[in-house]
Parts: sequence; structure tokens; C-alpha cells
Amino acid sequence: MKTIAIIEDNEEVRENLAEILELSGYKCITAENGKVGVKAVREHKPDLILCDVMMPELDGFGVLKILNQDPELMHIPFMFLTAKAEKSDFRKGMGLGADDYITKPYDDVELLDALEMRLNKASKLKTIDNSDKGIRRFFDVAKGEKELSKLSEDREVRTYQRKDTIYQEGQYPKWLYHVVQGQVKTIQTNEFDKDLITHVYGEGDFFGFMPLLSSSVYNDQAITLEETVLRLIPVEDFKLLLFNNRDFAAKFIKMLAQHADHNEKQLIDLAYSSVRRKVANALLLLEHKATDGKIRVMREDVAAMAGTAKETTIRTLSDFKNEGLIEIASTYISIIDEESLIEMPQ
Repeated sequence: MKTIAIIEDNEEVRENLAEILELSGYKCITAENGKVGVKAVREHKPDLILCDVMMPELDGFGVLKILNQDPELMHIPFMFLTAKAEKSDFRKGMGLGADDYITKPYDDVELLDALEMRLNKASKLKTIDNSDKGIRRFFDVAKGEKELSKLSEDREVRTYQRKDTIYQEGQYPKWLYHVVQGQVKTIQTNEFDKDLITHVYGEGDFFGFMPLLSSSVYNDQAITLEETVLRLIPVEDFKLLLFNNRDFAAKFIKMLAQHADHNEKQLIDLAYSSVRRKVANALLLLEHKATDGKIRVMREDVAAMAGTAKETTIRTLSDFKNEGLIEIASTYISIIDEESLIEMPQ
């Protein structure tokens, strides 16, 4: 049974939430303010936290900031509850590392769906080796987190439409990119003009850092998979932090090692895995990066990520659908049997 912590100063809302969740099979821990909530989370280590934003003594932003400083608690999914829907509050919460944001009054079904999705994603992180997630974890655990927060504040924010090009191969880098919202793919093209998707970045991820370190041009191309909001951090500011904060630099080196490990595993996968395994791995990664669990990419994107021909990928997806592993709609793909995809034979 999953445990949910509810931190809410309104007694009626708190009790109503607990009742709904308990009827849905969850165990609930309740706290009437932020200070009590932090103590309860430390004691019980719940599977997910629902926290009001506006509370006396310690507000929701303060609760999240405290929990993010504890390595044992920082990876617990955190969802804000608030009656305020202003964009500034939303961005502040997500910028601090919240996983979702529910506005009151909320729909019971939508709330339960959001909870289930976040719990499933948290569970999957424990079983799937996805080194891209190390990028966000690295920035969270670094002692230079405060400096990074300052680095990201008041920077230029740009909105890109689906299929927009962010940078092209051969260009010199000017920015470190931070994904505020949406998804970005990076592509490398071989001598036969065949594309391979090397990485997919989602909310909270940073990308475009390799050429910043080597002072070289991009060796890939970055394109949006959907409408995307990026924060642009000037290369000079990034290097200033990197070369003047030893803790930040140490964690960044670790992240680079994870990035290289991902590339090596991808090459091994492309060389030795079966077509079914390649397509399954591509779907799992794309689903992990999707904010709502629905994969909204074209079939050729799945093929480019799996390193297989488009026709072969389409046939494999059709087989997966017939086997009940996935659901294919007109605009998205949903994973139905995640365990079978994870355990797909080589």
C-alpha cells in the first residue's frame, strides 16, 4: 500500500483529501502546517507528498526547499495544492523541483490520475537505467544548488513550437539550455543521411553542455518534439560557476560520466539487441520523458531512437499493440504493460 503525506492547513480540505485517498487504497499521513509536515515526512518517508502552498509558519515552497536538501527525501514525488493559479506561482513551484501542481477546487478523478502517474514514474525510476535522469539528480544534490538557482534566475526564456530547431550541427554554442516545459531530441546524422536520436530531454533537464566544455561546435542537432519552453543560460555564467565551485564541478564530472555511460549502452543496444528490444527501450525512455505518460512523437522518431527502419518499427509497434503491450491512438502511444517491455528479451 502506497503512503501519501497530506500537508494542508485547512482542516476540511485535509480530511476530505485523506478520505478520498483512503477509499482509493492509499494510506494517508496528515499534517496541519509545513513544520509538522516536514517532521512527518522525515519520520514516515511517504511515497508521495501533497502540499498546500499558502500556509502559516512555513509555506509549501519552504517545505519543498527543506526536503530537497535531504538526500533521503529529495526524490519523493512532490505535488503542490493551491487555490492560486497565477503563472508566477506555478513557475516558482516547478523551478524548485515540484513534480506537479494541482489547483483547487480540483476534480477527484484528475487528482487520482495525477497521483497514479507520479507514483508509477517514481517506481519506474528505480527499475529503469536512464542516465539522462542523472542530469537533474546531479543539480539537485550538488552543494552548489543555491548558486545554480541564482544562475537560472531572470534568464531569457524562449518558447519553441513543435519541430523547431534549437541548434544545428556545426554551430558554436552560446547557451546552456534548461527545459522548463516540453521535450527536446538531439540527433546525429551519419554519412548515409540516416538519423539517430541520441537523447531525449524533458522538464528539468539541462542539455547542450558538451561543446561548452570543449569550446567546440555542436556535433548534433536539437529539435523540439512538442511545444517547448527553454531557459537560456549564457556560457560565460555557466563556466564561472563550474570553475569556481568545487562541489558543483565534482557533481558535474559525475554527470558527464553518466552521460558517457548512456552513450556506450546505447551503442551496445544498437549493435546487439533485437529489434523488439530496441523499440521497447525507445518507448520506455520516451514515456518517461512525457509529462502525462503519453508518447506524442512520430513513428520515424521512434525508429530514429531505436536505430531501426521506419517500416520495421511500424510493424513492431503493431505487434506490441496486438500483444496488449501498448495502445496506439491517432496522436499518441500509451504503454499498457510496462513490465513486459522492460523484460523484453534481447
